[in-house]
Amino acid sequence: MEIIKRKTLKQKPAAGTKLGFGQYFTDYMFTMKYTREAGWHDAKIEPNEPQPFDLATSVLHYAQGIFEGMKAFLQPDGKVAVFRPEENWARMNRSAERMCIPQFPVDRVQEGLDALLKLEKDWIPKERGTALYIRPTIVATRVMLGVHASTEYLFFIILSPVGSYYAHGLEPTKLIAEDFFVRSAIGGTGEAKCLGNYAASMKAGEIAESKGFDQVLWLDANEKKYVEEVGSMNMFFVIGGEVVTPALVGSILPGITRKSCIQVLRDRGYRVGERRISIDEVIAGAESGALTEAFGTGTAAVISPVGLIRYRDRDYTIGGGKMGSVTKELYAAITGIQYGELPDPYGWRRIVP
Repeated sequence: MEIIKRKTLKQKPAAGTKLGFGQYFTDYMFTMKYTREAGWHDAKIEPNEPQPFDLATSVLHYAQGIFEGMKAFLQPDGKVAVFRPEENWARMNRSAERMCIPQFPVDRVQEGLDALLKLEKDWIPKERGTALYIRPTIVATRVMLGVHASTEYLFFIILSPVGSYYAHGLEPTKLIAEDFFVRSAIGGTGEAKCLGNYAASMKAGEIAESKGFDQVLWLDANEKKYVEEVGSMNMFFVIGGEVVTPALVGSILPGITRKSCIQVLRDRGYRVGERRISIDEVIAGAESGALTEAFGTGTAAVISPVGLIRYRDRDYTIGGGKMGSVTKELYAAITGIQYGELPDPYGWRRIVP
């Protein structure tokens, strides 16, 4: 693995700095190129610096690009662990297939990530609730106009020390159910982690923020009846003692944290249902008291309690607007494994060799 060193290193955020999310970036990045003739090649670690792009570069016009999100955590013994990276690589290759991007060699990018994390270990923040966010991305780089899959791509991994995804930390979020705009439809790209999904969500997100809400709760595109996901999280509801999460029907991102939470909950004896859940069922549960908790899961937010949902101009408080016991237990379990504070019976912590 070629490593190109930079002459002047960046200033790392001081201990105790409020990192926010995605505001700081490390010195180096991993890159790899693809051409039809050579396949994936030229893997290296180089300085993380602005890249020149021709204005006719394909991704700028047709959004042919995908990305992933992972986190690296400093362990009590000083080693570095990444949470379930093999799941992210598998999902990224599924996204690549959907977006007509060539499959990439997992072993080569894992080797690159390991080398990058070793080089940037000092960037990993030490405070509880922080991590080093990992953003692998593939973008189409052929200089062309015309709606066709590119024949050239750039794979890159950049790193960012982060704190809580939400400024208010673990305080319950407020969601607004969206019954006009659509994020994704079955048959579309909702289950792929591609660029266009996030652009499509921004208008509704801006409106939600202007009304004082943290995120949009998306409903299905066909009937505007079934709960799907939040832009940055999969959703869970505790209704009548059962933990329910929307089924993966093709328009919802199959979250790795979602998958992990389902396994932990089932192993601890909780009833977990993966099914279509209507917004009417959620509202009825909030009104009757059967809905005792709601929370979102994702790499960025980890586990985020939901304290209020607005639907058709009416607010519904959940669990007294506080974090519930199931949410607390799950947060402690997942983060305990990530930070190396609890045993890892699943083998989810991958220690950087």
